[in-house]
Amino acid sequence: MATLRTRFFHSWFRLTRPLTLGVRAAVEDPGGRVFLVRHTYVNGWYLPGGGVEKAETHIEALSRELMEEGGFRLTGEPDLVGIYSNHLVFPNDHVILCRVRPGMWEQGEATSQGEIAETLWADPLAPPDGTTPGTRLRLAELYGGAPRSPYWTPAS
Repeated sequence: MATLRTRFFHSWFRLTRPLTLGVRAAVEDPGGRVFLVRHTYVNGWYLPGGGVEKAETHIEALSRELMEEGGFRLTGEPDLVGIYSNHLVFPNDHVILCRVRPGMWEQGEATSQGEIAETLWADPLAPPDGTTPGTRLRLAELYGGAPRSPYWTPAS
């Protein structure tokens, strides 16, 4: 079921948005952990985020997604880490990654209705089993000194 739903949305986005843009964030707590989410419609642990809607800036999209998925209200300007091509997963897709350090957010209540199955705070150098390859790469780059890639996911 999740695969069929994912295929439908990918097909719909290809038809309605020839170029897609997403945002994700490495939200950090004071202990150095990062916030990860597991969605109800796709497997794996991800950094929180989602699509940038029409007439929305990447910061507006990030603010919306962080409130939906984790209940985080931005109180400061996140650091722009990079813009990555995600064409290996979805043609013409790009992902903006931001870093949200402690002191740049306040905790509230998540507003998502049924999208998030589970959340956790994880050691960025030892993410849980099931963390997606793209998320693992970003964590290794940000916290482990790995060289930066222009691609969100590794080449097969």
